[in-house]
Amino acid sequence: MNRQLVIGTVLFCAAMAVLLFLRLLPLSAGTARLPGPDLGLCLALAWVLRRPDQLAAPVIALVFTLQDIILFQPLGLWPAIVLIGTEAARLREARWRDGPFMVEWLRVAVLIGMMMLGYRVIQVLFMMPVPALGQVILLFVATVAAYPLVVLAARALIGLRRINPAQAEQMRVAQ
Repeated sequence: MNRQLVIGTVLFCAAMAVLLFLRLLPLSAGTARLPGPDLGLCLALAWVLRRPDQLAAPVIALVFTLQDIILFQPLGLWPAIVLIGTEAARLREARWRDGPFMVEWLRVAVLIGMMMLGYRVIQVLFMMPVPALGQVILLFVATVAAYPLVVLAARALIGLRRINPAQAEQMRVAQ
């Protein structure tokens, strides 16, 4: 197995475990509050767009499935949508690599919006409990707003940077 893949997988799983732990902490005294951003989704998209060679699709599916189990969410629906979204981003990574960050942020915002819309449509079609539209919109805005901060934190704390053209060529030859 590739050393970079193992390192990336371990770092991603550790970062997701920390995010899940922070999400489970009782930070409020029972008061209603605004929905926070989905930092795990931001991290997965940032990782796939910066180091697609370090994060395998089954790892993403497993981590988000475990998150569904721990948070008592509908099992498998959100992980499937996240997997489809991250793989769509992975396929476009080579074309998005040389663009400015603002364009990446806009593309990620559209992708997150499509993922959340798809999730909501499937919930409605299968008559699952659907959260209020206002809450979903606030979650979308918070997640999109948090994306640059997650990218900055991943770069500072984990050293997650975009691959350079030589590394991209090595990845292409290795496949």
